[in-house]
Amino acid sequence: MENVLRFKSIREYNAFNKHETLHPLVSIVDLSKADPRESRRMGYDFYVVFLKQIKCGDLRYGLNVYDYEEGTLVFLAPGQIIGENVRDNFYQPQGYALVFHPDLLQGTALGRHMSDYTFFSYEVTEALHLSEQERQMVTDCFSKIEYEITQRIDKHSKKLITANIELFLNYCVRFYDRQFITRDVANKGVLEKFDGILNAYFQSDKPQQIGLPTVGYCADQLNLSSNYFGDLIKKETGKSAQEYIQMKIINMAKERVFDPDKSVSEIAYELGFRYPQHFSRLFKQRVGLTPNEYRIHSDLN
Repeated sequence: MENVLRFKSIREYNAFNKHETLHPLVSIVDLSKADPRESRRMGYDFYVVFLKQIKCGDLRYGLNVYDYEEGTLVFLAPGQIIGENVRDNFYQPQGYALVFHPDLLQGTALGRHMSDYTFFSYEVTEALHLSEQERQMVTDCFSKIEYEITQRIDKHSKKLITANIELFLNYCVRFYDRQFITRDVANKGVLEKFDGILNAYFQSDKPQQIGLPTVGYCADQLNLSSNYFGDLIKKETGKSAQEYIQMKIINMAKERVFDPDKSVSEIAYELGFRYPQHFSRLFKQRVGLTPNEYRIHSDLN
């Protein structure tokens, strides 16, 4: 069995970091007050947001240690595992952690659209790097959440706490949008590589072997998480990564339809469709004509 230190409750995580539990489902933990710890894999059954306040190498991904600059946010979804087991490698954790259990969100506005915050499925390497002003906004949000946690729990507590967490996450959406824009040159490089991956895919025998290219496959080729990759492509093109792939398929299909020696079924199989009718349906949706109708219409013109 894999050696993972797993935290099942907020109370367990607070105790591990020498932090008092004021609310059973949410906490803001000052990690600098915790004892030095050995590097190891850790898993969480709740949402975690790390705010790194100074340069430190306490977050590991694979064999790499990341010295995040001051004001970096790392997001983890329930069930996610982070870190590596490295014997005799001790470090002093720094920064803050916002931790909240999924049970806190039940019946709330935030709970109904928590899945919209796709950055909880980003990799550690796709962290959010904050400007000084953005870092102040995050600190202010944490202060409001912490204020509510320190108050006596009443009928207003849950609504106010989740509303402030939602406010914080909405700011993070804005900050990630800014990060996508400010890294525009790098992002365009990703888009060009994405296009190259698709071209290479369709020039190989992969469509016949494994079928149509998926968003996950393309993201893996770029060493990105599927969600980060999908969000980046959406920001750059206005289309989802899946829509972009389908657009590429249709453009290639249009070229191949002109070959009179190939049937629609042959073209479908060449592109990776298991069933020709699925190809014809997608073509009709995107072009407005079936492949045969498109072929005839083009001949008439």
